[in-house]
Amino acid sequence: MAQELLITFERELSEVALRPGPEGVFLVELDDAVVWSRAAEGRFPELKELKQLVRDRVAPERALGHSDRTG
Repeated sequence: MAQELLITFERELSEVALRPGPEGVFLVELDDAVVWSRAAEGRFPELKELKQLVRDRVAPERALGHSDRTG
Protein backbone atom coordinates (compact mmCIF):
# COMPACT_ATOMS: atom_id res chain seq x y z
CA MET A 1 0.00 0.00 0.00
CA ALA A 2 2.86 2.38 0.81
CA GLN A 3 4.36 1.87 -2.64
CA GLU A 4 0.99 2.40 -4.35
CA LEU A 5 0.45 5.66 -2.45
CA LEU A 6 3.92 6.90 -3.43
CA ILE A 7 3.37 6.00 -7.08
CA THR A 8 -0.13 7.48 -7.22
CA PHE A 9 0.73 10.66 -5.33
CA GLU A 10 4.36 11.17 -6.35
CA ARG A 11 3.93 14.95 -6.55
CA GLU A 12 1.82 15.34 -3.42
CA LEU A 13 3.60 13.04 -0.94
CA SER A 14 7.23 13.50 0.02
CA GLU A 15 7.41 10.26 1.97
CA VAL A 16 5.52 7.32 3.38
CA ALA A 17 6.90 6.06 6.66
CA LEU A 18 6.30 2.65 8.15
CA ARG A 19 6.69 2.30 11.90
CA PRO A 20 6.56 -0.92 13.86
CA GLY A 21 3.80 -1.23 16.42
CA PRO A 22 1.80 -3.79 18.31
CA GLU A 23 0.40 -6.67 16.28
CA GLY A 24 -2.52 -5.72 14.07
CA VAL A 25 -2.02 -1.95 14.16
CA PHE A 26 -2.73 -0.19 10.87
CA LEU A 27 -2.92 3.59 11.10
CA VAL A 28 -2.60 6.05 8.24
CA GLU A 29 -1.97 9.67 9.17
CA LEU A 30 -1.53 12.70 6.97
CA ASP A 31 -0.41 16.00 8.47
CA ASP A 32 -1.22 14.69 11.97
CA ALA A 33 -4.79 13.81 10.96
CA VAL A 34 -5.95 10.19 10.95
CA VAL A 35 -6.96 9.07 7.46
CA TRP A 36 -7.57 5.42 8.42
CA SER A 37 -7.48 3.51 11.68
CA ARG A 38 -7.96 -0.23 11.76
CA ALA A 39 -8.92 0.08 15.42
CA ALA A 40 -11.72 2.53 14.59
CA GLU A 41 -12.92 0.82 11.41
CA GLY A 42 -12.47 -2.77 12.56
CA ARG A 43 -10.81 -3.77 9.28
CA PHE A 44 -8.05 -2.98 6.86
CA PRO A 45 -8.93 -0.63 3.99
CA GLU A 46 -9.19 -1.71 0.40
CA LEU A 47 -6.41 -0.08 -1.63
CA LYS A 48 -8.96 1.80 -3.75
CA GLU A 49 -10.62 3.13 -0.60
CA LEU A 50 -7.34 4.29 0.94
CA LYS A 51 -6.25 6.01 -2.27
CA GLN A 52 -9.55 7.88 -2.43
CA LEU A 53 -9.20 9.04 1.19
CA VAL A 54 -5.63 10.25 0.65
CA ARG A 55 -6.61 11.92 -2.63
CA ASP A 56 -9.45 13.75 -0.90
CA ARG A 57 -6.87 15.33 1.43
CA VAL A 58 -3.93 16.03 -0.89
CA ALA A 59 -5.50 16.60 -4.33
CA PRO A 60 -9.31 16.68 -4.12
CA GLU A 61 -9.70 17.94 -7.69
CA ARG A 62 -7.75 15.01 -9.11
CA ALA A 63 -9.43 12.00 -10.72
CA LEU A 64 -8.07 8.55 -9.94
CA GLY A 65 -9.38 6.82 -13.05
CA HIS A 66 -10.51 3.27 -12.31
CA SER A 67 -10.08 3.85 -8.55
CA ASP A 68 -12.91 6.38 -8.64
CA ARG A 69 -15.38 3.96 -10.16
CA THR A 70 -17.82 2.28 -7.84
CA GLY A 71 -18.74 -1.36 -8.00
